[in-house]
Amino acid sequence: MIDEEGFRANVGIILCNCDGKVFWGKRLGQDSWQFPQGGIDQGESPIDAMFRELYEEVGLRHDQVEVVGQTRGWLRYRIPHYMIRRRARPLCIGQKQRWFLLRLRCNDYDVNLQATGKPEFDHWEWVDYWHPAHQVVFFKRRVYHRALNELAPLLG
Repeated sequence: MIDEEGFRANVGIILCNCDGKVFWGKRLGQDSWQFPQGGIDQGESPIDAMFRELYEEVGLRHDQVEVVGQTRGWLRYRIPHYMIRRRARPLCIGQKQRWFLLRLRCNDYDVNLQATGKPEFDHWEWVDYWHPAHQVVFFKRRVYHRALNELAPLLG
């Protein structure tokens, strides 16, 4: 779903373990790392999209995580000018994301990057909570900082 301003509705997932480390995934066939994320389908709520994406990308289900919190509103980022698909309609200039903080209730070995036929990641690791804000692709850094800052107090 792309809104009238050109932003695609999306969810972002910060999955943490009991040590406060976060899931950091390497995109399939690339040297690019990020949190799990994905688009919200027509008629789907952000929480439903989050659970769908969690399963598709990480292989975890509702009962294997605890929803600790979510951002109060949408966080936006723009795609760099040279990456915009000018011929696509409607035109997408960036993403607006609702971010969720989850805590893993199961074991590491329950993470399954190949739960579906279209894996997003080919490797993952637990990293320090703030590591992704400095390592994600440059145009997502501001939104990562905002999401991590807003949700950090909930880690307790």
